[in-house]
Amino acid sequence: MNPKVKFILKLVFFLGLGFFFIWWFQRKLTPEEKNEIYSSFFSANYLWVLISFIPGLLSHWIRSVRWRMLLKPMGYNPNKKLTFTAVMIGYLANLAFPRLGEIMRCGILSKYEKIPVEKSFGTVITERTVDIIIFFFLFSLTLILDFYNLKDYMYNNFWVEFAHKYQQFHLTSFIGILILSLIIVSVFLFIIFKKKIQKSNLYIKTMVVVMGFVEGLKSLSKIEKPFLFIFYSFFIWFNYFLMTWLIFLCFNQTSNLGLNVALATLVTGSIGIMIVPGGIGIYPLIVSQTLIIFAIPKTVGYAVGWIAWSSQTLLIIIFGISGFLFLSFFKRKKK
Repeated sequence: MNPKVKFILKLVFFLGLGFFFIWWFQRKLTPEEKNEIYSSFFSANYLWVLISFIPGLLSHWIRSVRWRMLLKPMGYNPNKKLTFTAVMIGYLANLAFPRLGEIMRCGILSKYEKIPVEKSFGTVITERTVDIIIFFFLFSLTLILDFYNLKDYMYNNFWVEFAHKYQQFHLTSFIGILILSLIIVSVFLFIIFKKKIQKSNLYIKTMVVVMGFVEGLKSLSKIEKPFLFIFYSFFIWFNYFLMTWLIFLCFNQTSNLGLNVALATLVTGSIGIMIVPGGIGIYPLIVSQTLIIFAIPKTVGYAVGWIAWSSQTLLIIIFGISGFLFLSFFKRKKK
């Protein structure tokens, strides 16, 4: 398939998935609930949205600083502003297509700082690995802090209905057998077609990524200030958390919610962004469902989700587009 056609089809698929979630949620709303959502938008205090831009921008800047810390042990010291620009353009690209941003930001450093893509891409994978570790830490913390609320919600909304429909079906045994069968079949197929698999483009690309990851891990072990790197990693997520909590202050119904609710919203909202590029459509839906657990009406939660998503996306669009303008200026300055 033509690469451009393939790219367009994937773009249409992910955007279509986002719009599907928007349609899926709104089709269940009554006219009164839709009016409640619109009223929530008009009654929100948008001053807190503007304030939330500060931790949002700070998180992106710290991410670029942390990236430079991974590149330095390899002998590279890219321009601070250029690295930040590459990060923002990468975020902008990820709104349209997953993982495109990582490739673009590495390409920018390759073009303007002569840093090989395979090496910088390895550090990006290392970054993502660190972020995933922190995400699971926050996920576990959320389960501990809100165990009883989450347990009651899952039991009342899923388990009761599920148990009623499948009370005679041993799902656990079935899933265990299915997973074991898939593992056995996968190993068997790999042994039979090992040589062909090793020559395939997918295998070669995978190995390039693995080698890049190994290179990134090496840079992680050679960081001059490891504790500062750890601090930056948690500080990035702290700013994400702060952005979420500040959006709560926009609404009377959510302004008194505890910090644990902001943490739960951050965690579940992050899952939505992982599922759909940029979280379009699904992020507000997940935020709404999360806040229902804490007795917030779904209409208000949906408005909170849309304002939180819109503010974060607007920040990325503004600085992403500005990044392209900076690149032209940087190129002329370097010449």
